[in-house]
Amino acid sequence: MMSCQAPPLSRRSLLRAGALTSVGIGLGGCGFMASRAPAAEDTQPPIDVKVDGDLVYFNWADYVDPSVFAGFQKEYGVKVVQSNFDSMPGMLAKLDAGNNYDLIFPSAKYTQRLVQAGRLRRIDHTKLRNAEAVYSGYDYFNDPWYDARSAHSVPFTMYKTGIGWRKDKLGNLSGSWQDLWDPAAKGTAFVLDDQDEALGMAALKLGIDLNTSEKADLDRITTLLKNLRSHLRGFSSDDYNNLLNGNTTITQAWSGDMVSVLNQAKNASVYGFEVAKEGSPINSDCYAIPSNAKHPGTAMLFIDYMLRPANVIKNMQYIGYPMPVHGTESAYAALVSRMPECVITPQDLKPDLYFRNPATAADSHARDAAWTDVKAG
Repeated sequence: MMSCQAPPLSRRSLLRAGALTSVGIGLGGCGFMASRAPAAEDTQPPIDVKVDGDLVYFNWADYVDPSVFAGFQKEYGVKVVQSNFDSMPGMLAKLDAGNNYDLIFPSAKYTQRLVQAGRLRRIDHTKLRNAEAVYSGYDYFNDPWYDARSAHSVPFTMYKTGIGWRKDKLGNLSGSWQDLWDPAAKGTAFVLDDQDEALGMAALKLGIDLNTSEKADLDRITTLLKNLRSHLRGFSSDDYNNLLNGNTTITQAWSGDMVSVLNQAKNASVYGFEVAKEGSPINSDCYAIPSNAKHPGTAMLFIDYMLRPANVIKNMQYIGYPMPVHGTESAYAALVSRMPECVITPQDLKPDLYFRNPATAADSHARDAAWTDVKAG
């Protein structure tokens, strides 16, 4: 059992209304798949890994164990000044507005956007004492699709999306996304309030490319999701609280949040998590240093501090998400021993199951329009 209390909201919660309104800002600032223009990071000297000020930190809420922050502040004599975002588009909007952060935590596809726009500092992994446990232990991260040679990022967490449910209410499920349509769950089912996750689930169920922007595909996806809407209680990314509070009998859910449910539930045996046989979206978050960071040296020290195995284990136990640092795997396996379906390793990070950036602005707008159509009913 985790010794800490879980946060009041899912660590990956999205603003129900705000996420869509900020999409245009974020995409406009970071572009699509076009070649990157010359950027400040090309002329900036390598980061000198030393304390150069307090750490201005920007991440999902409650995504680092407070005791890890406390240890870092004590060891290096600095303060961690925290700000939180509630969506990836919201994070980009803050960057576009000119806000200065020393360390941010974008998902894979948003890391790619920021790299292409020249908005991240280069990270010399040889200057991080503890990075060896990442890059020698997991070849995948030596040259991931979203950041060639991991030149601007260090992997933070990994996760996958499946279905969480109440076994005491619904019994055993079939192992398919079709389970979200279970008649016994009518009026108590949720789909994540997340464009990629909702459209992606429907695409996988239909046997369509996860990231499709084709009109015919999107028409089939929107028809399927509109059919599901009358069955749902709603769209919500608070999978964690919805399950714990009895607001749902079944919900699309993130693997790490399910681990948190297990560790906070009075009776963990009533909860289940399944990975649909049609496919499970996977993702990873990264550490990244914006090109306008004022204290990049302190940011590097914090990344290195977070990569210490003891801190990795402490943080995994706190947030429920695995961190790809070799030597900590058994600790995560023990954490999810009651729900091994939550386990995810770099071997699971298949490119065709990642959410990818649309190739063009028209493709992006097509997906936005499909999601708007679904939400409008």
